[in-house]
Amino acid sequence: MYENVALPLRLDGRRVKRQVVMEALRQVGLEDKAGRRPAQLSGGQQQRVAIARTLAAEPEIVFADEPTGSLDRSTGRQVMDLLRRAVDKAGRTVVMVTHDPLAAAYADRVIFLVDGRITGKIDHPTADEVAVELSRWEL
Repeated sequence: MYENVALPLRLDGRRVKRQVVMEALRQVGLEDKAGRRPAQLSGGQQQRVAIARTLAAEPEIVFADEPTGSLDRSTGRQVMDLLRRAVDKAGRTVVMVTHDPLAAAYADRVIFLVDGRITGKIDHPTADEVAVELSRWEL
C-alpha cells in the first residue's frame, strides 16, 4: 500500500518522502497496513488508500466520486472531515459526486443534476435540505 500511495508522487517526478506517505496513511487510519497489497484490503480500506493518495499528492483540485460509498458511517465521517480540512486548511477545491445527503452536507455548495441537467443548487446545505431535494427526483 505504501507504494500505491507513493506512485502518483513518483509519476509527477517528485521525491517521495516516507513521512509524507506514512502521514497520509495515518490520517485515513491505515498506517499499520502500509506493507499490504491492495488485494489484501477490504473495499473500504481500498477506498481510504485512494484518499491517502490524494492527501500525499496535494493536488489543487480533488475529484471524489462517492468517497464514502464503501465505508461505515464513522469512517465516512472521518474521510469527509479530511476532505473538508483539505478545503479549509490547505485551500484545495473538492468536486464530489454523491447520493449521500450526509456527505453532501459537508459541501459549500450542492448542485443537483438530473439527466445531465442542473435542477437545483443549495449553498451551505444541511443533510435534511439535500434529502428533501433528492426525494423530489426519486422514481
